[in-house]
Amino acid sequence: MQTYDFIIVGSGSAGSVVAERLSASGRFSVLVLEAGGSDRRFYVQMPLGYGKTFFDPAVNWNYKTEPDPGLAGNVDHWPRGRLLGGSSSINAMVWIRGAREDFDDWAAAGNPGWGFDDLLPVFKALEDNQAGADQWRGVGGPLHITDCSTAVHPLTKRYLAAANQAGLPFNPDFNGAFQEGAGTYQITTKNGRRMSAARAFLRPAMKRKNLRVEINALATRILFEGKRAVGIEYLQNGETKTALAGREIILSGGSINSPQLLQLSGVGPSALLGTLGIAVFHANENVGANLQDHVGINYTFRGRLPTLNQILRPWWGKLMVGMQYMLMRSGPL
Repeated sequence: MQTYDFIIVGSGSAGSVVAERLSASGRFSVLVLEAGGSDRRFYVQMPLGYGKTFFDPAVNWNYKTEPDPGLAGNVDHWPRGRLLGGSSSINAMVWIRGAREDFDDWAAAGNPGWGFDDLLPVFKALEDNQAGADQWRGVGGPLHITDCSTAVHPLTKRYLAAANQAGLPFNPDFNGAFQEGAGTYQITTKNGRRMSAARAFLRPAMKRKNLRVEINALATRILFEGKRAVGIEYLQNGETKTALAGREIILSGGSINSPQLLQLSGVGPSALLGTLGIAVFHANENVGANLQDHVGINYTFRGRLPTLNQILRPWWGKLMVGMQYMLMRSGPL
């Protein structure tokens, strides 16, 4: 059993950033527990490789929802990253901030410092934007943002023209003055490789002696002394282990796994925990509730121009784009 100043559960988009910031001064010892494995995988690092990770249980929790009455009883597939970088290592890399109105609503609800104008300097400090700095975007930060506007498929230009004809304004930057409209998004890549939170924040921080990262370490329970969280019990290589925190425990396992760990530790809705045979440590009806998600819908059309699917389908197409990627780190991949 070891004691650290801070224990971070989860190395995803939140955990990687928190680990970097907490370890930066060198004053504190920090432990990061990641249930999955390494992000050193070809299809993780290659941007279009996310198509290969979408159902891969080696890097993906592959969650399924209950049948949804609002979706005619269909069951949704919910990919969630299970590796260093979390979902930022398997997602589609789209870089779009939250809407100004949402942040301002948080501030108006009694949360000073969470308004959009308060957070804009933080957003800009994160970025190393290929398109350059302006009132809304930053350069020199740890997270490289690639501008895709000159590299889109020819059909994209027709799509944007059609959107404009339908009354949707062209928006050259969804992270600019406003978000409404149609346009091309920016993505988190650099030199042809995925720029996950692990690559941007965690990997550089792992060079510090005061940061320790344990992979394949599944947190199973929060340990309490009185009402204070003091440690984490986790399973690694078939062995149950314990780590203690002198200062704080940060849960950054995502919108599913963080409330799950709280519930497994007896913090959550008393009725639900009772049905699962979990002793209630602290009743709170909000743990695991109020989740909002955005639903993805695929539209399929027959095109007159060759699409990316048609280019990649034959073996010679795969060979062509593969050579383009391996030799020049460019092209569809």
